[in-house]
Amino acid sequence: MIVYVLAVVGVLIASALVDNNFGADPAWRYVTYLTIGYMISRGLAKSGSRNPKAEGE
Repeated sequence: MIVYVLAVVGVLIASALVDNNFGADPAWRYVTYLTIGYMISRGLAKSGSRNPKAEGE
């Protein structure tokens, strides 16, 4: 989660600092890609757990 948040903050800071073709639209697109990737990775991690009751005990 911390790496995800740092990546999002990094993309948004880079879009604010760079004036070339990297504005708000591409920055939010990359944030969306990061979010989708994070959600997929969390879903795969949760679906791969062998004993779901062991986590709650």
